Amino acid sequence: MGKVLAVCKSEKKGTQKINIESGFFKEGFGLEGDAHGGDWHRQVSLISGDKIRAFNEKGAGVLPGAFGENIIVEGIDFRELPVGTRLTCGEVILEMTQIGKECHTHCQIYQKVGDCIMPREGVFARVLHSGTIAVGDEMEIAAGLEKMSLRAAVITLSDKGAAGEREDKSGPAIAGRLKEAGYEVIEEILIPDEEALLKKELIRLCDQRFPHLILTTGGTGFAPRDITPEATLAVADKEAQGVAEAIRYASMQITRKAMLSRGRAVIRKKTLIVNLPGSPKACMESMDAFMNTIEHGLELLQGIGGECGSPVN
Repeated sequence: MGKVLAVCKSEKKGTQKINIESGFFKEGFGLEGDAHGGDWHRQVSLISGDKIRAFNEKGAGVLPGAFGENIIVEGIDFRELPVGTRLTCGEVILEMTQIGKECHTHCQIYQKVGDCIMPREGVFARVLHSGTIAVGDEMEIAAGLEKMSLRAAVITLSDKGAAGEREDKSGPAIAGRLKEAGYEVIEEILIPDEEALLKKELIRLCDQRFPHLILTTGGTGFAPRDITPEATLAVADKEAQGVAEAIRYASMQITRKAMLSRGRAVIRKKTLIVNLPGSPKACMESMDAFMNTIEHGLELLQGIGGECGSPVN
């Protein structure tokens, strides 16, 4: 259990948040009147008061809101909680959606003391139920759901699609199939066939948003611009060869051209990344090869689920 130390907001982006002591947190938006509220996954930012206190002991002297945080809570180490954790404070229910953030330009705090804790200690959440949060209120970590809520992201690699010269049909088809299977699709991304850009997106998703599964489509063949397998391997902690082998084996039963696919399946942290072909039809056929089985592997990645001895279809 934690105690709310500050509730902060800024009415304009680019200005420091100030402690307003109490605020109304609106479902699907965030803190009412805050410039960073909206229909997205970073509606509310939180940071542990204990982390700010330790940082100030280094001479930082930061005040509430200096990191751009909406809520400061003492007694909860948000950085140690997994994405998907639900937090309750009075009537308000928050769901954590991201841990840390990429710092594009060093802030004034960094310029002053050579460090800033928000990129590594701050977390973000969306508001699931409206209500008021005030200084002195108690915040609790809600009991976990009995069944894991599966989160996925889809990345389409296509030069023409990213340039608006061709409609992306594979990405939406994959996302639709995932939603039908009960996944929450947290992001759908369309980018050109650029290795550095794909690596950046994979790292950001795996290290900050922590989806259980990322499916890429496109860029797995022999063409000079087909770089998806190389980028995927570059960010991997380990390979999941069986998944890629199963896709190729199943696809070979349909067309001999499946042997030309170089798609990979890898693990980064607690996320499984699987490369799919570029056409909608081939994507659906590839997903047929693993969708009925992969949930068990995703559970094992999270440290839950039983042994592999029981039969799986």
